[in-house]
Amino acid sequence: MRYSTGRTNCGTLVPANPRERAMTRQMKVAAAQLGPVARTESREQVVKRLLELMREAKGWGVDVVVYPELALTTFFPRWLIDVEEELDEWFEADMPNAATQPLFEEARNLGIGFHLGYAEIAYEGNIKRRFNTAIIVDKKGDIVGRFRKVHIPGHHEVLERPGQHLEKRYFDVGDMGFPVYRAFGAICGMAICNDRRWPETWRVMGLQGVEMVFCGYNTPVGLGDSFDLDALSPFHNLLCFQAGCYQNATWAVGVAKAGCEEGFNMIGQSCIVAPSGEVVAMCSTVEDELIVHGCNMELSRDYKRDIFNFAYHRRPEHYGLIVERTGAEPPPA
Repeated sequence: MRYSTGRTNCGTLVPANPRERAMTRQMKVAAAQLGPVARTESREQVVKRLLELMREAKGWGVDVVVYPELALTTFFPRWLIDVEEELDEWFEADMPNAATQPLFEEARNLGIGFHLGYAEIAYEGNIKRRFNTAIIVDKKGDIVGRFRKVHIPGHHEVLERPGQHLEKRYFDVGDMGFPVYRAFGAICGMAICNDRRWPETWRVMGLQGVEMVFCGYNTPVGLGDSFDLDALSPFHNLLCFQAGCYQNATWAVGVAKAGCEEGFNMIGQSCIVAPSGEVVAMCSTVEDELIVHGCNMELSRDYKRDIFNFAYHRRPEHYGLIVERTGAEPPPA
């Protein structure tokens, strides 16, 4: 386990006197990376691993521990599952449920919050919908925020390749937008995996004053993309977090499922990123690993009131194409 202490000499935001320093808002966060989860591993077995990481985080005085996307199971979209009952087995109809209740109870007992990603079945009348979902749970064990993945990657159809990425086949597009919530003394938002690659994700939360973004991910390599693309996955991962944080003056905790899972590699590289865009802590393994950082929530102030003062500098009258058009349309030749 690696532990990173919060720096007090970052930029010009260090309080000028001890009285101001005492007034700064601190959130101590833990990124709880998971190593591989086997296809045969039960929810109960995974929850035991999550509990171990939570207890370790509590030992460091952490306010909130952040778990990966689809944390309760292996990354099942790598396989074709064409029997509905079998597909349903990878999803949670209730949260908490019998398997995850111990996680909520321990959070309440320890007085620590958590962020958890999982596959969700939701019913709208008689219509069954499936979402890639994440929740924020406070120190009392209550769900205080929910998010459903918006940018679904992969494909619907089965391809001739070593592994599949069938998220588009298994998940509906999230229907909640990008909400933010007040939790742990800050304004918190969520993203899931591919959402981090899209600047709109960050900006919509930035326009709501976001100060901390929790983002779980499962980023596979070797499914069939060229080596050129796979080799750049770790670079692109950090690029997305660093740009999103800097351009929206927010902290972020990115947490991976890592290692060789069911024959396919996941990149890991869980990280904590400051509003300056600097990576202040990062996992060094592809196993279960905890990194901790004390985040000064006031570090975003100068960015929010100067270079990224949205009210002063943004020109939305020139941004129409962002919401009017999906695909790119070059000008006439």
